[in-house]
Amino acid sequence: MTETNTPLIPANELQDVLNKKNAVIIDARSGPDAYARYQAGHAAGAIHVDLDRDLSEKPENAAVGGRHPLPDVKKFAALLGRLGITPSSHVIVYDDKNGANAAARFWWMLKAAGHERVQVVDGGLDGIIRQGIRLDNAVPVPTASSPYPFDAWKRPVADINKVADAAADPNYLVIDVREAYRYLGEREPIDLTAGHIPGAVNIPYIDNLDKDGNFRSSAELASKYKAAMEERKPQQVIVHCGSGVTACHTLLALEHAGIKGAQLYVGSWSEWSRTGRPIATGSGSGLTG
Repeated sequence: MTETNTPLIPANELQDVLNKKNAVIIDARSGPDAYARYQAGHAAGAIHVDLDRDLSEKPENAAVGGRHPLPDVKKFAALLGRLGITPSSHVIVYDDKNGANAAARFWWMLKAAGHERVQVVDGGLDGIIRQGIRLDNAVPVPTASSPYPFDAWKRPVADINKVADAAADPNYLVIDVREAYRYLGEREPIDLTAGHIPGAVNIPYIDNLDKDGNFRSSAELASKYKAAMEERKPQQVIVHCGSGVTACHTLLALEHAGIKGAQLYVGSWSEWSRTGRPIATGSGSGLTG
């Protein structure tokens, strides 16, 4: 049986956890039809959370904080209370994108709230289905509790100025986890401008997974990321993506590999690309704009 303080739980162990009294399971699928997909079938007892409504603030201007800025601490504490999550809860979260949709973001936010026992289902919803675990369409009503007791994010985040300094400092490593074509500036399907932060390196989040959609072994991920980090400490690593969501997939992979302490740039490319700061394209250091 996997230890409950590890960041991942194999799908074949999910049923045992569902039978525990203190278990709370979260379906973190997102997108315009996410709730309809949730209603059509989810792990028994799973409660749906929405990326835009629950796990981020709606930005007035994405140039300040990006497309998915973190919600106010008090709002997230109240949400956790409504979900019935207390410091003693064993929280399990999944999505339908192998953790990259919003499951890893929820995992990171709970960790940043100081919660200990929270795990992402390795393989996500597909892994659950492959294990033959029955999906349900009953929408549970959680037993609400008081707001979760925390008043500040406890995991390191970097703002845009810190990222700019770090990207120009060889003592730091800024990792862009988006797909290579977005990093290279070949095409940008979501934000206004293609390219990347000058000095950032591209390690796509999808490479955290094997061909079956499960996370690679901790040893394999440790070897990969330690090679990229060279002599840098985890605290000298900043991870970003398009809007601070899939970056959490890599932070989860790092923690699975035993590498703790890397910083999240929440605003990510959605913020940087809207501020008139330098933009690089290609694999070299050429700048545009």
